[in-house]
Amino acid sequence: MTTPLNKAVGLASLCLVGLVTGCSIGPNYKRPNVTAPAIYRGQNAEESADTHGAADQTAAATPGSFGDEKWWTIFDDPTLQQLIRSALKDNYDVRVAATRILEAQAQFKITRANQYPQVSAGVAILQEQEPKDSSLFPSYQINEGALVLNGSWNVDFWGRYRRATESARAQLLQQEWAKRAVLTSVVSQVAADYFQLRELDYQLKLTQDTIAARKDYVDIEQKLVDGGAASDVDLHEAQQSLYTATAQLPQIEQQIAQEEDAISILLGQNPGPIPRGKAITEQPNPPSVPAGLPSTLLERRPDIQEAEANVHSYNAQIGEAIAQEFPTLALTGQGGYGSNAFNALFNGSSLLWTLEAQAAQPIFNAGQLRNQVRLAKAQTQEAVLTYQKTVATAFQNVSDELIAYNKAHEYREQQALLAKAAQDATDLAHIRYKAGVTTYLEVLTNDTTAYSAQLTLAQAELQERTALVQLYNALGGGWQQ
Repeated sequence: MTTPLNKAVGLASLCLVGLVTGCSIGPNYKRPNVTAPAIYRGQNAEESADTHGAADQTAAATPGSFGDEKWWTIFDDPTLQQLIRSALKDNYDVRVAATRILEAQAQFKITRANQYPQVSAGVAILQEQEPKDSSLFPSYQINEGALVLNGSWNVDFWGRYRRATESARAQLLQQEWAKRAVLTSVVSQVAADYFQLRELDYQLKLTQDTIAARKDYVDIEQKLVDGGAASDVDLHEAQQSLYTATAQLPQIEQQIAQEEDAISILLGQNPGPIPRGKAITEQPNPPSVPAGLPSTLLERRPDIQEAEANVHSYNAQIGEAIAQEFPTLALTGQGGYGSNAFNALFNGSSLLWTLEAQAAQPIFNAGQLRNQVRLAKAQTQEAVLTYQKTVATAFQNVSDELIAYNKAHEYREQQALLAKAAQDATDLAHIRYKAGVTTYLEVLTNDTTAYSAQLTLAQAELQERTALVQLYNALGGGWQQ
């Protein structure tokens, strides 16, 4: 049997089917135009030639990039790998970024809910007893009950809520890329600080070995002075060289402790000691660091993807703002049962229902809606410019780090030759001194030069590995898990 309520529901369903197929006004998103260079400045000649040739080939032949490598294949030190894993799990910035994703997910679902009808149910029971006022108005009792289902829907005919949902979805994607940017930063920071720590450890050991050797020469000079075979000048020179080295110890030990504290914070821990793995001179360097095609950087760097998601979000808000200038249609309905007798609540005669449609068109708002559209367009243009600047800065970043790594590699090789030559001269001076051919002054001079050259070599080792870390970061590596 067809009731009036069934007819109303059927009519409303037909209206919903027709209205839900409405359009989404406003511009559809399109990635902003950027001009990518054919190659990075700073690529070596061989790679530049290979990359330039590959640019004209199919996508399948696109050369790989150092940034595509997983971080655990780049940093081949088990201790460092464990430190990075701990940081990726417990680092505060990583955890904050993960929480922001949860916030964006909740906001996306809240916004998306506006596209759908809202339904609620209610129950009402009333009992009332009135006393007798007079012979004309005897006492009476009222019993009423109602069970109703309420529904409302702001029909998204112009796509206002769909554009708002699109914007919220882009904001969620933006937060996901923001977290990946944090992961990349944390991997790079832990690796760079660890290499700094191992370089300080190398300085400490070198200084300790130098102090031990100089103590031996002080003892030798003391014996020679006591035996009348040497002057106090030689002894004082030996003591001066010893104290110069011992004075370095407190500073190096301070730097080591502070570097350990910095790494501890990156790990999400309280300040404390940090385990060691391979020495700075044993840290492997990759045989090559191909940069790949600059155009692939747009897909790999988290900050670029984050900036693009921001553009997408603002672009969708243009359509949302435009839709507010068009008519709105709201549907509300109520259906259920009501009766003044509980035992007759669900009888056919107790059926109640209402169905209402309201349409409204903005007429005068002093330019508010029009300027909301202008605001959305201006914000989108600003986001586009920010995206284009982010891309250009990324290309510069990669080029700068390529140059820095190549030059740091060359500098370390030359410094290694200098350190070897200085050590050979020192070894020869020791032999001449023990044979009585020369004075301690020659030993001291060569020893000081060799010590300085070794320290500089350690710094060159650190500089090369730090440049490698920064290049890996610039190429968008580190977030791949």
